[in-house]
Amino acid sequence: MTDPIYLTTIIPEDFSGWRLDRALAELFSDYSRSNLKNWILDGKVHVDQKVIRPRAIVDGGEKVELWVETVQKIEWQAQNIPLDIVYEDADIIVINKPANLVVHPGAGNPDSTLVNALLYHEPDLANLPRAGIVHRLDKDTTGIMVVARSLRAHTSLINQLQARSLKREYQAIVNGVVIAGGRVNEPIGRHPTQRVRMAVVENGKPAATHYHVETRFTAHTHLRLQLESGRTHQIRVHMAHLRFPIVGDQVYGGRFRLPKNASEPLIEKLRNFKRQALHSTQLTLEHPGSDELLSWAAPVPDDMQQLIEVLND
Repeated sequence: MTDPIYLTTIIPEDFSGWRLDRALAELFSDYSRSNLKNWILDGKVHVDQKVIRPRAIVDGGEKVELWVETVQKIEWQAQNIPLDIVYEDADIIVINKPANLVVHPGAGNPDSTLVNALLYHEPDLANLPRAGIVHRLDKDTTGIMVVARSLRAHTSLINQLQARSLKREYQAIVNGVVIAGGRVNEPIGRHPTQRVRMAVVENGKPAATHYHVETRFTAHTHLRLQLESGRTHQIRVHMAHLRFPIVGDQVYGGRFRLPKNASEPLIEKLRNFKRQALHSTQLTLEHPGSDELLSWAAPVPDDMQQLIEVLND
């Protein structure tokens, strides 16, 4: 008998409220649901170092460890989708993700995702949980993200995410004039009535976001932000909670409003900005192989840069 293969991942925050067996079926979809259930019952699945029942409800954020003895062929298809690769080696791939690209296949998005593109670029990623994806960016959030290329790297990056040593910095354009920087420390969970949304809720999971003023405009602000935690839609929810929603946010931005005395170019730019003006601008981590501290940056994309230029006029 071959030695078991060790796999690990973190349950995404947007899986909160799911049964464990359902969550694992989504996370490890290259294995049958019956096999996953049997492995849970056999104690081959640990959740935060504990063995729990298949029906147990997960909160999101838990570390899952799985020992399996066979690898089955993944069902996701490789697709020739262009990738903006910033850096790659035997352990990691660092990507500058464009807008309008879903990271992972799922309901409503069975293909044409970042995972499909990655499998075309590196077919061996099919042997890793979620094809090496360890953290996600929303469909319309742009910028830097890292993908594991080996089991060693996958485990290391998961551990760095849990230890919060993997640092992520963002840039955003928000509605309203932010007077000074600060820190939002408000728990985030499912919206009590709108289940597709997240919200600041009393019984949510701890979440903290630091924000710093880059530039103030007449009715908007260019911010830099850092995450202490990585909850689903965290920056978007926290900024909306402060009543400085991100420009173009179709979910958390509220009713569209134009500032008084706005110029025609600004009115046109704001009306046509149909995604959240949020960009993952810098990523810092410890390399899984060399332990060297590395950092990568991605410039603000053209649409956000054009918005900044119009706001400056």
